[in-house]
Amino acid sequence: MPLVVPGITTSGGKKDEWLNKLVGKKISESLSNETCFAKKDLPESHRIIRPGDFKTMDHRPERLNIHVDENDNVRDVNYG
Repeated sequence: MPLVVPGITTSGGKKDEWLNKLVGKKISESLSNETCFAKKDLPESHRIIRPGDFKTMDHRPERLNIHVDENDNVRDVNYG
């Protein structure tokens, strides 16, 4: 049985949706195609995290964290 905490929601379905849209692509300022995804099409609350980046530890359930590799290709996403 999953842990249920009032005020904390899970975003499993949304995560999978964003993962399918973004994995393997680069984030572009305005261009969307087979290899790039435009920043303007991301949720308002998002951040791009590169290897070695410092990040705040505040938890925001609505914020999409986009993890990219050394070549700026999206490798994973999560909420928080």
